[in-house]
Amino acid sequence: MLYFNKCAKGKNMSSKVTVFGSFVVDLMARTPHLPVPAETVKGSLFKMGAGGKGFNQCVAAHKAGADVTMVTKMGRDSFANVALDVMDELGMPKDHIFFNEKDATGIALILVDEKTSQNEIVIVPGACATITKEDTDSIEELIKESEYVLLQLEVNQDANERVIDCAYKNGTKVILNTAPYSPVSDECLSKVYMVTPNEVEAEEMTGVKVDSLEAAKEAAAVFRKKGVKKVVITLGSRGVFISADGREEIVPCFRVDAVDTTGAGDAFNGGFLTALAEGKDEWEAARFASALAAISVTRMGTTPAMPTRAEVDAFLKEHE
Repeated sequence: MLYFNKCAKGKNMSSKVTVFGSFVVDLMARTPHLPVPAETVKGSLFKMGAGGKGFNQCVAAHKAGADVTMVTKMGRDSFANVALDVMDELGMPKDHIFFNEKDATGIALILVDEKTSQNEIVIVPGACATITKEDTDSIEELIKESEYVLLQLEVNQDANERVIDCAYKNGTKVILNTAPYSPVSDECLSKVYMVTPNEVEAEEMTGVKVDSLEAAKEAAAVFRKKGVKKVVITLGSRGVFISADGREEIVPCFRVDAVDTTGAGDAFNGGFLTALAEGKDEWEAARFASALAAISVTRMGTTPAMPTRAEVDAFLKEHE
């Protein structure tokens, strides 16, 4: 497959990019510890805000300076207004937001352990799992104009497959964030330029337990055999493994005092997309994305925790 260089334009002279994915409203509670089955725990804090992997990643990219467009689907309800208000506040384009007149906007129930910052999440996708062929057909020109399109697995998979087919046909690079895990066909993966699983998702997709550099290389080889060109595996506190252009290494993460790790993976993916669109290689992009994610986990919430470009640049300068 030949990929075409799309003309750079927009903020920071970056290429145009698209995030195709979910929007849900985050319903987050902090607790002294995560409950075990049949246990009721008294929480210490509740917050509601805009979320969903796609929306989080798009906000992260937008605030970091990307020329990015969000494509998702919502219900006609007050929860949808949570997203639309954030988009208005941040000056994000809303031209490709679809609406379902019957199904409700999705929600995410999030519990955060206030001592360890670990979390448990239940997603009810709602309207963003009802994206139709008519919806995806209408964004072909947007996909064609984009250098990259970033997808996740929270929307209906047939919609993802149609977008991947469209991108492949038009020479647009597909980045697939394989979260939350669900099966992806080999035919679909053969059209994907890059995957960005965490170590758990990488194991589920390849059968390789990613607990070392050699294991990460083995998992990457499985992805490449399926046709994926580049592999990025996030390893939590161990950093990020990258397999690209014959080079395979782990890029260390930044050490910070985490408060809420809920949106860390989304922050990384949004930052990575931004850096790639600016022409950075995977190694530079990983450092930029790791900085963005490190800042985000020092704050509560998902989209509200995403830092500005100035904050990311200042953080990187401090850690030179």
